Amino acid sequence: MQAACLLALFLIPQAHANPILILGDSLSASYGMEQDKGWVHLLQQQAPETTIINGSVSGETSAGGLRRLPALLDSTKAKLVFIELGGNDGLRGFSPKQLKNNLTKMIQLAKDAGAKVLLSEVMVPPNYGPRYAKQFTQVYQELSSEHGVTLVPFFMTEIAIHPELMQADGIHPNELAQPQIVDFIRPWLIDTLQESE
Repeated sequence: MQAACLLALFLIPQAHANPILILGDSLSASYGMEQDKGWVHLLQQQAPETTIINGSVSGETSAGGLRRLPALLDSTKAKLVFIELGGNDGLRGFSPKQLKNNLTKMIQLAKDAGAKVLLSEVMVPPNYGPRYAKQFTQVYQELSSEHGVTLVPFFMTEIAIHPELMQADGIHPNELAQPQIVDFIRPWLIDTLQESE
């Protein structure tokens, strides 16, 4: 009995080893649906060998993510941080320079905490004009190059073009889209985590 208890105590930390922190906005926060229908929860079900912490908040900007990140890093001890932020900056017309500055600080904070970083590309709707859209996209490409972080293609690119996968607002993916997001994201997160071990 005592041996079994000691074994259980040894196994508990292993079950929560190598935590992954998802720092995103409504696209990762299960907006418009139950939490257990969202892609982060579905990914956790498929990857029980690790702990996935969803630090995403609907409506979050890069500035908000930057403010919350230190406490999240301290509480989760994440080994991998997936940053999916910037969409709300774009929708509010914030400057690409401000976006880059915030994301730069987030990348550095995560690295200083000993975590690997994956940066999700984010795109803005074309109605903001080609010049702004180009500057916005360049921010992510520059950050990937300047800081040596992997740039993950925007997971909404192949989903947003299918109305049946979108909510009525035309911005957020619906429940049908969530498993597809998992299929797209999982190799990036799990493979990167395994490479860092």
